[in-house]
Amino acid sequence: MSGHEPQIKISIPAAASRLLGALRRAGFEAYVVGGCVRDSLLGRTPGDWDICTSALPEQITEVLSGVAKIIPTGINHGTVTVLLRKAWHPMEVTTFRTESEYDDCRHPNHIEFVSAVAEDLKRRDFTVNAMAYNDKSGVIDLFGGREDLRGGIIRCVGNAEERFSEDALRIMRAMRFAAVCGFKIEPDTAAAMHKKCGLLKNISAERIYSEFKKM
Repeated sequence: MSGHEPQIKISIPAAASRLLGALRRAGFEAYVVGGCVRDSLLGRTPGDWDICTSALPEQITEVLSGVAKIIPTGINHGTVTVLLRKAWHPMEVTTFRTESEYDDCRHPNHIEFVSAVAEDLKRRDFTVNAMAYNDKSGVIDLFGGREDLRGGIIRCVGNAEERFSEDALRIMRAMRFAAVCGFKIEPDTAAAMHKKCGLLKNISAERIYSEFKKM
């Protein structure tokens, strides 16, 4: 596991940096996370900047309500949408969390808020999407995401069959990332995709179409 790599510098937009700073000054951990870190490391301009934090949803609201409009889009899941005044784009800010039991092969039955970013990154789909960053800590890469970016590999975090059983749409996402990035799918991940592909019957046609469209 790669851990903290402070030497890497990612250029974070002013709006996202302002939110990170506000949360940190209030005593919470906060990072940009997921696709924006992946795209930045690939030299691409991210379309969205998502933030994860140790602050609970009500604490996020309390800290940021003075500088931004808060929209409780998924507050039961720890997510609020934040729109800074004069900002270019709404951003999602989500509490660190773990998830368990996915009866519909898409949404977790249980969510638990946690205080450590490492626990939050464990629940994510692929290593290249399971990295977090802030200017103080640098890149937090616990599952070899940077190495897989360099090698052009799509690999599940942890057990691939479990990841696809939790959310069958990840099968389509793996295909999309491989197609869009020109990456190869790691053999164990590919085998699990074939084994679990029948679970896609539980996913709405609209969701599947959306993944095809993004390809």
